[in-house]
This record gives sequence, C-alpha cells and structure tokens, in this order.
Amino acid sequence: MTLPFFVYGTLRPGEVNHDLFLRGRTRSAEPGRLVGAVLYDGPGYPYAVEEPGDGEVSGDLVTAPPEGYAELLAELDRLEEYVPGDPRSLYERVERKVVRETDGAAVRAWVYVAAPAVAARLRARGRAIAGGDWRARGTRG
Repeated sequence: MTLPFFVYGTLRPGEVNHDLFLRGRTRSAEPGRLVGAVLYDGPGYPYAVEEPGDGEVSGDLVTAPPEGYAELLAELDRLEEYVPGDPRSLYERVERKVVRETDGAAVRAWVYVAAPAVAARLRARGRAIAGGDWRARGTRG
C-alpha cells in the first residue's frame, strides 16, 4: 500500500532526519494533524502515543513517488527501529486517518506511534509536549 507518511518530529521538513532521509525523495509535504494522540518528548526525538480523546499531534503528510516508495519505507522502518511483530521495537507503523490542514480532509497515512511497552512507560513517567507540536516544545532536547 503506497500511503503518505505522517511525520511529526525529526522527519518534518527543516529537521535533521528530513534532510537525511526525505529531501529530494518526496513529491509533497502538507501540514496535518493526528487526532486521538498525545506527543511525548523522547531523548532527542518525539513519540506519538495513541490516546482516545481530545489530544492531537501536529506534523506533515509527506508523499513519496511510487518508484522509490518501497526503498524509502524500508529505510524509515529501520530509522524508527520498527520490525513487525518484534516486541523490542520502539515504534509501530500503523495506518491512521490524518486531517489535512489545507482542506480538512481525512487522509489515510502511515504513522509511526510508540510501541506498547514504550507507550506504557511514557504514560507513566513521560513528559507530554503541550499542544502536540514538536517544533513548539520550547528547549530542544
């Protein structure tokens, strides 16, 4: 399935991993929001933790061209330390609806969310980023 990616941290345009992994390999990036999630500050990068309710995470919907899609997907899985079915994964790649800011449309996209064990630790002792925007979190960590 060639879905866009919803990126909300270091993969956003202007951030370090965007330059390393996405620059020149995408067709577009549009502002979006993931509803039903809370953003937590990790050690230098964020985690979206799915939570029913009013929380939302700000980011960008990034569309990759079909000819490089499979390679990019594999690279992003490695970056996010996601291995399907591996309980040691830091993130899980899930399909979610993301609200596109330009027109309010709900768009299906891949999102890397905190894996269950990581999410449990963050809920117990993590620091939520008010407003759900990694760029507006204050001091960079």
